[in-house]
Amino acid sequence: MKNKLSILLMMGISICSWADNGKRSIYTPNAPAPIGTYSQAIQWGNTIYISGQIPIDPKTGELVQGNFNDQVRQVFINLNEITKAADGTLDDILKLTIYLHDLTNFNQVNEVMKEYFHEPYPARAAIEIKALPKNAPVEIEAVMGSL
Repeated sequence: MKNKLSILLMMGISICSWADNGKRSIYTPNAPAPIGTYSQAIQWGNTIYISGQIPIDPKTGELVQGNFNDQVRQVFINLNEITKAADGTLDDILKLTIYLHDLTNFNQVNEVMKEYFHEPYPARAAIEIKALPKNAPVEIEAVMGSL
């Protein structure tokens, strides 16, 4: 079974597995692999909880270089890939929680977000925090609805 999973991942195919308790783990090689003991996303019933994404390029495993807007775009690209692996789109996101190393970047997040989301926008919280993994400037987690 492990060899079959490895082949699927190398082909860029998302993997979803159900646990005995009804949780479904969602994984795609098109988004960064977890850097700790967590899943990219977990489905429970009709709700999908997407782990916080930082601006990591899934091909290199490194933080995207460039300006803050480019880094936020990479976060939304990563979130989009996970929503696709969960058979959804960014339009299915109900709530975002945005963690910023510097809250003065709040308006830039709003501008980039307009490129990826349409009204009605998801509910949202933005929080300034001291530090993020890999010293990233932004991390965004999401809650997605599913039919």
